[in-house]
Amino acid sequence: MKNIFLIGMPSSGKSTIGKRMADALHYHFLDTDRMIVRGEGRSVADIFAQDGEAYFREAERRVLRTIKPGQNLVVSTGGGMPCYHDNMGYINATGVSVFLDVPVSALVRRILAHNASDRPLYQPNNPELADALQQKHDARLPFYQQADIIIPGEADAETVLHKIGTWL
Repeated sequence: MKNIFLIGMPSSGKSTIGKRMADALHYHFLDTDRMIVRGEGRSVADIFAQDGEAYFREAERRVLRTIKPGQNLVVSTGGGMPCYHDNMGYINATGVSVFLDVPVSALVRRILAHNASDRPLYQPNNPELADALQQKHDARLPFYQQADIIIPGEADAETVLHKIGTWL
């Protein structure tokens, strides 16, 4: 069976949906940000603060390359992962990519409802959060649109499973 990579903006539901999908498919679930945190021994916010975004993007590349085809994984990627180091090409070569295209208004609502300490690029106290998210979404869209499957709106795990069924 193929690996499934969930891509999309922060708070698009990649981890929540990914865990449910993995359970339903009897796959293993991986969250690339958590893999990086475990490997670095510090939070994403600390990595950004201490070493910068370029360092973090390189850590993403390294973690992604440890994922090989056919491992029966559902992988929640970091929001920016597909946009650097030809990561989207690697994702598509090693599994099925699914873009969760959640509206920016829903992303804002979700970020405001959660602790955003693990999202250094999107702080809920930023009065221009919606604009920042929209700009980032627009910049990342050409990468996200390379996904095998695009699911617009606020989907649940069952909807995603139904849409990807023929790809597995």
